[in-house]
Amino acid sequence: MNGFKKNKNLFFVLVVFTSFFTSCKKEVAPEAKPLEIPVVKVAQQDVRLESEFTGQTFGQSDIQINPRVDGVVESLNFKEGSVVKKGELLYTIDPLPYQAKLHEAEGALSEVEATMAKTKSDYNMMVPLAKMNAVSQRELIAAKSAYNASVASLKAAKGTLTNARIELGYCRITAPITGLIGISKVRVGDYVRPGATTVLNTISDLGDVRVRFTMSEQEYLRIFREITKKDSDLVGAGKSVSLILSDGSVYPETGKISFTDRQIDPTTGAVTFEAAFSNPNRLLRPGQFVKAKVVTDVRKNALLIPQRSVIEMQGVFQVFVVDNANKVDLKIIQVGPSYKDSYIVTDGLTANDKVAMGGTSLLKSGSVITPKITDWTPGKAEN
Repeated sequence: MNGFKKNKNLFFVLVVFTSFFTSCKKEVAPEAKPLEIPVVKVAQQDVRLESEFTGQTFGQSDIQINPRVDGVVESLNFKEGSVVKKGELLYTIDPLPYQAKLHEAEGALSEVEATMAKTKSDYNMMVPLAKMNAVSQRELIAAKSAYNASVASLKAAKGTLTNARIELGYCRITAPITGLIGISKVRVGDYVRPGATTVLNTISDLGDVRVRFTMSEQEYLRIFREITKKDSDLVGAGKSVSLILSDGSVYPETGKISFTDRQIDPTTGAVTFEAAFSNPNRLLRPGQFVKAKVVTDVRKNALLIPQRSVIEMQGVFQVFVVDNANKVDLKIIQVGPSYKDSYIVTDGLTANDKVAMGGTSLLKSGSVITPKITDWTPGKAEN
């Protein structure tokens, strides 16, 4: 009986000890692991900063087709939206009225030639008779005047005939250049009149395309002063232009600035630039709105960090800087212009610094992290 009580007491002690040990084990919290945070090294490189300007495309030559005589359009001899060659027949205007004028002018010329032949003969006969005093000087002068008048009439008749031939030729309208022709503004049977307001069609030479864009006077003055500096890096870089099309794609060809307008537009305070682009596939058409990107600044050995690593609060920019002990410190920095997906840092960092990408509210100044070194290049996604 005593042995049973001893065993019972021993069992009770073991149960109490086990419960106590288990409760103590639960009270000990496991040690937290440092946060694994992506870390990038501050990049240092030369940076060409580009500015975007809204522009519009034009053909190398955009020539309007205007009638030079009035009449009824008889035919259209081309396919709209196709490439036509220089000298190719485009339109014909009813030639009958002008053929009649031509015949009339030819007849008038024949009459004048006959008259001139008679007056010339009369004058030639008068000259020897006047020497013999067989005719008076008055009759000689009258014969000479009649001959001179017929000579003048002959010149006028020839001019009228030439004009009639030219007008008849204008009834056939040909392509002045090789290029892409647009939609006709007239159809067969329409009556047209000569003048700048009557446009039959337009032909564009799309071998090269012109892009015109405007820049503010302040930006122009800044760039001009920079380019005129001795050994300026903008002299060559600032002349190249790239295009962003309306769908956001980058046009594969690079253009060059052709000229700058002679004046600042007083109504807009902007100056117009024109750049030339090769257009081998005729992707660009006149009238497209594009964005022209021009290098407007060059920064040597600029310090760059990803934009997503920067914390901005009320105009103050901060980053978490990682030291050699993997401890982070929140530092205030000064940033300059953005470049692709990065910021140019003008103060607060060095080329040897490493910054944490952040993105979590658990990261605080003084925290120790497990850095995940990430390769990073401005404009490219992190690996």
